Amino acid sequence: MSDDLPEEHPVAPDTTDASNRKTDVLPEKPALPKRFYKAVEAPLRDGVHPLLLDGRPARTPARNPLAAPHPAIADVMVSEWQNQDDVIDPATMPMTRLLNANIDGVTLARDAVVDEIVRYAGSDLLCYRAGFPDRLVERQAALWDPVLAWARDELGARFVLSEGVMFVDQPLTSIEAVRAAVARQSSPHVIGGLHVLTSLAGSLLIALAVASGHMVVEEAWHAAHVDEDVQSEIWGIDEEAKTRRDARFAEFNAAATLVRALWEP
Repeated sequence: MSDDLPEEHPVAPDTTDASNRKTDVLPEKPALPKRFYKAVEAPLRDGVHPLLLDGRPARTPARNPLAAPHPAIADVMVSEWQNQDDVIDPATMPMTRLLNANIDGVTLARDAVVDEIVRYAGSDLLCYRAGFPDRLVERQAALWDPVLAWARDELGARFVLSEGVMFVDQPLTSIEAVRAAVARQSSPHVIGGLHVLTSLAGSLLIALAVASGHMVVEEAWHAAHVDEDVQSEIWGIDEEAKTRRDARFAEFNAAATLVRALWEP
């Protein structure tokens, strides 16, 4: 942390992706801030759990109070901060990064985020099927068909399937049904968490199935990566790709934990 920050308001690390910033030269990877605190807690205050570092309230990169909306989420957040060693590494803090993003971003742009989530329903991963090999065709059917059946029975949303990548229009009534499921969520943390689940899975239907408790996290993750898993079975595992996938799963799991804690049926 910078020495010129007010001591009463330690600021959480800025997790903005440097690759999205316009620059003429390739930026150097920023040095990680040193751990400057010993005690971490998140007591209940005014209905939320603010993060306290050595008793001082922490803030998001936009200098909003960093607080968890639920005791289970507070436990995860506190654990992430307690587990930092000599430096604070945001890459190892998926829940904190998600809370920062929701507080600083989703709160101010809820409707736009809802629209972006719902757009996935128009080209949901589960609607585009492989024609071969048989192993992949069968695996997709086994993992994806139950989610489509759940969406039909629970959300009233029927989706049209296509073989290959040829775009297929989905019924407007189905798009509106999934929009209603998303839009009725009052917490910006749920909206932000759904956005992460949807974008990482490539499927709003998988995200909603996880949020509602219809799918466990590991099952949903495998459903979202069935093509990749079959390729690995055929050609072997790429260790670098596995490392990247493991990091994405940590984000997916954090988002699932957050959304499930606050989900409004």
